[in-house]
Amino acid sequence: MRRQLTAVLMAGVLGAVCIAMAGCKEEPAQAKEDADAAGGVKPGDGAAVREAEGGTAILVVSFGTSYNENRKVTIEAIEEAVGQRYGDCEVRRAFTSQIIIDKLRERDGLEIDSVKEALDRAAADGIANLVVQPTHLMDGYEYTDLANELRDCEGKFAKVVLGEPLLSGDEDFDKVMKAVVEKTAEYDDGKTAICFMGHGTEADSNRVYSRMQERLAAAGYENYYIGTVEAEPGLEDVMAALGEKGIYKRVVLEPLMVVAGDHANHDMAGDEEDSWKSVLEREGYEVVCVLEGLGQIPAVRDIYVEHVQAAMERLGQQEGR
Repeated sequence: MRRQLTAVLMAGVLGAVCIAMAGCKEEPAQAKEDADAAGGVKPGDGAAVREAEGGTAILVVSFGTSYNENRKVTIEAIEEAVGQRYGDCEVRRAFTSQIIIDKLRERDGLEIDSVKEALDRAAADGIANLVVQPTHLMDGYEYTDLANELRDCEGKFAKVVLGEPLLSGDEDFDKVMKAVVEKTAEYDDGKTAICFMGHGTEADSNRVYSRMQERLAAAGYENYYIGTVEAEPGLEDVMAALGEKGIYKRVVLEPLMVVAGDHANHDMAGDEEDSWKSVLEREGYEVVCVLEGLGQIPAVRDIYVEHVQAAMERLGQQEGR
């Protein structure tokens, strides 16, 4: 579902803006810490944007994670990919989870903006046009909340455009399917089940999981299974499908999430009694856990860049109105 949020309050001019990006590039520890403290923007970059008066910025919004190393190779990698494509726009960061924001501040001394803080900061810096690109997997409750928050701040900018989540159209599904299959092809030996664990939601968008399962089956990937932690299909459904097939000795578990965070490390791969790993091992399967988020796959990052491009195009269309 596409949402465009616009409010024309000033004659914004799309000018050249200094490139800004805090990604996975190696850099001194203090500089990296400063970049994180600035919400993903390296020191000094904001001044160039303020001087541009009325430029365009891209705000990448993620749920967030307290797993620093995985953040670098997923969220920051996505931000970096966007920055490489749009070198004339500043790329900023915001997290939607206040719990994670607070934890990073208290534990690591890192300051990452909430969405409201990022929007207020962008307005104070004189940003005229804002593209907001979420790293959400689907158009669920969090995406709706983000859309509402942007609607509430329309008056602060000349134009605001919200990009689409990862799985938005048939082409997205096909690209993600191809990406995860290629990444796990080495395990597909006919006796191994490759199972992806999604988060799940009570929103209607939960259908993305069954939709992906159907596409995998239609494409002939019979050893791939998808379940969720907090919705349907659940682990019981996955286990029933494995048992019905009756050929598997090994199960590979991998998160169908942008980041391999708490759910992947505990609910999927943890030693807790009710983790997917523990339950499957008790059923006699050899279990291999791959703690890598979707954001680590270059082809998946490319999809986010394409969604930013589509949002930029909509911004251009608005400019001509």
